[in-house]
Amino acid sequence: MGAQLRVYRRRMRSVKATKKITKAMELISASRIVKAQQRVAASSPYANELTRAVTAVASFSNTNHPLTTPHANPRRAAVLIISADRGMAGAYSNAAIKEGDQLVQLLKGRGLDVSAFLIGRKAVNYYRFRNRAIAGSWTGFSDNPTFAHAKEVADSLIAAFLASSETENHGVDELHIVYTMFKSMITQEPEARRLLPLEVVEETVAAGLMPMYEFEPSAPEVLDSLLPRYVEARVYNALLQSAASEHAARRRAMKSATDNADELIKSLTRLANAARQAEITQEISEIVGGADALASASAGSE
Repeated sequence: MGAQLRVYRRRMRSVKATKKITKAMELISASRIVKAQQRVAASSPYANELTRAVTAVASFSNTNHPLTTPHANPRRAAVLIISADRGMAGAYSNAAIKEGDQLVQLLKGRGLDVSAFLIGRKAVNYYRFRNRAIAGSWTGFSDNPTFAHAKEVADSLIAAFLASSETENHGVDELHIVYTMFKSMITQEPEARRLLPLEVVEETVAAGLMPMYEFEPSAPEVLDSLLPRYVEARVYNALLQSAASEHAARRRAMKSATDNADELIKSLTRLANAARQAEITQEISEIVGGADALASASAGSE
């Protein structure tokens, strides 16, 4: 019985040590998510207004720009999937990767060859484990992205999009992005969007008349300048949305792990107390039995 009590106490020490780790990670994520939310709130208006401006130029200039005109016979597509570098965030990375797989299957169903661009070690390891081709990958900044990271990713995507399909192996006709939209501390949903060719998104256009734009020096030159910035802003906003979602998912997962550790400690404590009580009862029974045996032996000798 003493050996069983030692097992319970050893497990309790192990669970308490794990609880300290999960509690610390929960507090760290809770402190970082506030800053992540502020960065999302600061970047979203710029990305939305830039999308509106680019949409207005593309819609009212009557110009055929390669970044806004759908290809007549698309053959290749690129998909950027944003995941996490670290685990312990629940189903955050798995949900984004699953959404990316569904998009890839949809594009392949249209007869397109798909090139995968990945952000985060989780997505990279997922593709490498399954021996899937990776056109580009970036790691090390999923929980704290900067605009420099977004620009590096956007430059690679734009270069792949502008590459001629006849002369470049990695030239693509469509560019899609998969990231996790941060809606609240409780709700984060994976989302897939097409970046290029530019889609006219109705929600970015305010109610009422569109403002009149004058293009100087010309609409194609304005698009040449705005579209790279549009891709950079959209990628940066997606990185910030995903980072906030990662912190929220990790905080929720670590809180659940801490609560489960508390319940397990209570359960082990009850089992240890029961084992200790049983051990004490057994010792008392042995003492009483020994005393009775001595008393009987003494009475017999008399």
